[in-house]
Amino acid sequence: MKKVTYIVLVGIALLVFAFMGAKLIPITLAPPLAATHKVDINDQTLIAQGEYYARVADCVACHTAPGGKPFAGGLGMQTPMGAIYSTNITPDIETGIGSYSYVDFERAVRKGIRQDNQPLYPAMPFVSYKIVNDAEIEAMYAYFMSSVSAVKQQNQQTTIPWPASMRWPLAWWHALFSPARSFTANPNLTTEQNQGAYLVEGLAHCGACHTPRGIAFQEKALSDDASGQFVSGSVLEGWYAKSLRNEGLGLATWKQADIVEFLKTGRTDKTAAFGSMADVVAHSTRYFTDKDLNAIASYLHQLAPRPGYEKNWQSKADTTTSALRAGDFSASGALLYMEQCAACHRLDGKGAPRIFPALAGNSIVFAEDPSSLIQVTLAGGEMATTAHDVMTFTMPEFYHLKNQELADVLNFIRNSWGNHGSHISTRDVATMRRVVDHAPVHYVPAKEIENE
Repeated sequence: MKKVTYIVLVGIALLVFAFMGAKLIPITLAPPLAATHKVDINDQTLIAQGEYYARVADCVACHTAPGGKPFAGGLGMQTPMGAIYSTNITPDIETGIGSYSYVDFERAVRKGIRQDNQPLYPAMPFVSYKIVNDAEIEAMYAYFMSSVSAVKQQNQQTTIPWPASMRWPLAWWHALFSPARSFTANPNLTTEQNQGAYLVEGLAHCGACHTPRGIAFQEKALSDDASGQFVSGSVLEGWYAKSLRNEGLGLATWKQADIVEFLKTGRTDKTAAFGSMADVVAHSTRYFTDKDLNAIASYLHQLAPRPGYEKNWQSKADTTTSALRAGDFSASGALLYMEQCAACHRLDGKGAPRIFPALAGNSIVFAEDPSSLIQVTLAGGEMATTAHDVMTFTMPEFYHLKNQELADVLNFIRNSWGNHGSHISTRDVATMRRVVDHAPVHYVPAKEIENE
């Protein structure tokens, strides 16, 4: 009995220590700036700069709910424990950030600490924003306080059940996985490539989606290192964010100009953005300057393949096109492809440039993780609309097909026209069908955001 009592008392003491320590972490690891730090929020040049930086950071996409007002929050994001909702970051005094001083704003954006000293969930990419320089944060503050329309809208509570919903343990996450850091130029890179690294690691926060995460939802790498983990591909909300490294299943087959074109328009002659990446293009990357786009492309193009990953993708001989043209549908999934897919993607799998993405040689099709291919086939998708491509093309959903039918046709696509990809099982399709069924919200098409 004494031993049990001792264990209970030690456990309580440890919990008290952890709780009190968590209360001190935001103060010790993320101390606020001097309260005298002021920003001229009426400076029009500063406001215009801040608007650009807010677009680079893609704030509107996450902080706007479907059918909602820009930056008013309410977009649901699924986590293994439940849904969390983005907050109102309009300058409304009562429900938004209207009462935030610059000190409060900087601390939230770069350090992940709210005005009330509570830690933010890591769905907010403050880990990336830590390297953003003072001038850009100041400009963003001026923009949000002076140019964004105030919206009175209460923030939604998470659906994460208690006790996992308690925020104080997040302080320990911050202490373990959100190190203090700043951007240091790599002397082995060009000036342009260093600017690209600064954007990719910082405001553009590419790693938030494209870097694999650990068991505690932490990014396994925050910048390029010997591990090759940074922007090497990851799955979020059922979408596979492909590797952005210069490797066979990444960007090795892309020219630098292809990367620029894709980020600017959401399309190339071979592929197109879909899912959450279409939103990134629609709300963010299409607004980047050509200088910044070229800097990002130059940086990504020099990232070495992960250890053990071949740089060059080798295609197989194409025997599919001639078979389909000869009316040979003996291959599993071939007839279904003819019935459901060939009208747009053609017998040779090359589609129509900038209208119907090619399936032949498209690395999304034969990616090591087929999640995105399965999800876009089940749920359909819509291309981003930009000034360069004003017509929207939509892929219909094929949710009505049986799991076996979907597996057959997707395996056919992944291994035709020179492609070679791993096998998709009916279990893979069933798993993704559940993801589609239980998605709490959809991302917000650009056309739904008024006065963006």
